[in-house]
Amino acid sequence: MPLGRHFFAYLLRCSDGSLYAGSTSNLEQRLKTHNEGRGAKWTAVRRPVELVYHEQFPDQPSAVRRERQWKRWTTEKKQALIAGDLARLNLLARSVRR
Repeated sequence: MPLGRHFFAYLLRCSDGSLYAGSTSNLEQRLKTHNEGRGAKWTAVRRPVELVYHEQFPDQPSAVRRERQWKRWTTEKKQALIAGDLARLNLLARSVRR
């Protein structure tokens, strides 16, 4: 792997308000691909999509793990993450464990 290469887990907001989680090594290109209707079946029929959140990782497995984690989250929890509302995110995480 070349030095300086990064991977990303990202959240998109679709035109219908739904959220889509994915991972990539090139955010700009992946967003373009989604908006061209070639990114995923889910986003292809919900264009345009907007990048609303992303996190950077040193390797692909870490980014994919985060993507999979988000896919198990509720919409409310993802929205708290996007908003940067860590208190709400923590509360939602605790309520699931009980």
